[in-house]
Amino acid sequence: MRVSASVTQDLGMPAIYLHILAELLRTIGLDERDLLLRVGLDPARLQSTSVRVSQAQASEFVTRAIIESGEPGLGIMLARELKLPLHGALGVAVMSSRTLKDALGLMTRYLTLRAPHLSVRSREHGNAVHYTILCDGDPGPLQGFIMDAMLFGCAFMGEQLTGTAIGGSGILRKGAEPPYFHRFRQSILMPVSYNSQENALVIPLNALSAPIRFSDDQLAESSRAQCEEALKQLTEDAGFACRVRRVIETSYPFPPKLARVAATLFVSERTLKRRLQEEQASFQNLVDQVRLERARELLTGTNINLNQVADVLGYADAANFTRAFKRWTGVSPSHYRGAEQQSAATFLRARMPAPA
Repeated sequence: MRVSASVTQDLGMPAIYLHILAELLRTIGLDERDLLLRVGLDPARLQSTSVRVSQAQASEFVTRAIIESGEPGLGIMLARELKLPLHGALGVAVMSSRTLKDALGLMTRYLTLRAPHLSVRSREHGNAVHYTILCDGDPGPLQGFIMDAMLFGCAFMGEQLTGTAIGGSGILRKGAEPPYFHRFRQSILMPVSYNSQENALVIPLNALSAPIRFSDDQLAESSRAQCEEALKQLTEDAGFACRVRRVIETSYPFPPKLARVAATLFVSERTLKRRLQEEQASFQNLVDQVRLERARELLTGTNINLNQVADVLGYADAANFTRAFKRWTGVSPSHYRGAEQQSAATFLRARMPAPA
C-alpha cells in the first residue's frame, strides 16, 4: 500500500520535529535559537504539536544545521529522540495497536501526516516483509538525513513498541556506507546493509505477530479515527493560502512582511497576491486569522498584560490591539479574558465533589 503527497503541495512538516532537532543542536554547542531566527522561524511556536512548518523553511533549517554543526549524523541523532508520543495521533495509534504488523500498517497508511514527502511500499520477499521508504521528488543533499531519521527512527520505535530488539530484522540502505556511520553503529540493534537496491526496513514474517506492550483496542480505534480526520483535513488544506498561512504562523519576527513570505515560498509578491485572490483569500486576512488565534491563546493561557500581548502580535500598543480585537470578536480583550476565566471557574466548580 502506498500513500503519497506531491512535494508541490507542500503539506508542511510538524514543527515539533524541528524543535527536537534544535534541542539536539544546543547539546552539541550550536546556538539553535540564532539559527532558527536566521531562517525566520519563531522558536516558541515550534513547541506546539499542532503547528506545521513549510517544507521550504524546514529544509533550509536542516541544511544549515548540518553545515554549521559539522555533524553529518544529525538524522540518526534525531531518530533516537523521536519518542512515539511526539508523533501525535499517529504515535498514539501505533502504540495502542495489537501487533507489530498492525503498527507498521498504520505507519504505512498515515505517514503523510508526519512526513508528507515520504511514502511506504510494503512487499513480501522470501520470509520477510520489506517496508520500502520512497521520497517524492529529489531532496538533494538532505536525502541522507531524511533516510537516517526515518529508517533508524523506525528501528528505535520498534524497540519501544515491543520492549526488545526485533530478531532477524534489518535495514537496507542505498549507496555506500557514509564515513560517520561507524560512530552510531553500536546504538542500532539490528544489521544495516549499505549498497542495497532500496531504502527499507526488513521484518521477518514471524516477527510481525509480536504483541505491542501498550496495546489498547479502544484507544487504537479512537486515535485511528483522529488520523483519518487529520489526513482528510491535511489534504483539504493543500491550497496556496494554507501554505502562506503556515509561513505566517511560525514566522519571526511576527507578523512577517509579504515580501519575506513570498521569498520563502519562492514566488514574487505579485504572484503571491494573485494566487491568494484565486482562492478568495488575502495576505492581510491570513495575518489577522493567525493574530486572532494567538491572541486568544495568550489571553486565556497566560497572565501577560495587554501591552505585552500587543507586542507579541506586532502592534505598536495595546490601543491598536484592542481596536483590532473588538473588530474581530465584538468584545474587548479584557472582557474576553474575564469571560473565559469565569467560564473556566464555573466548569471547575461543577466538577468538584459535593461536600460530605
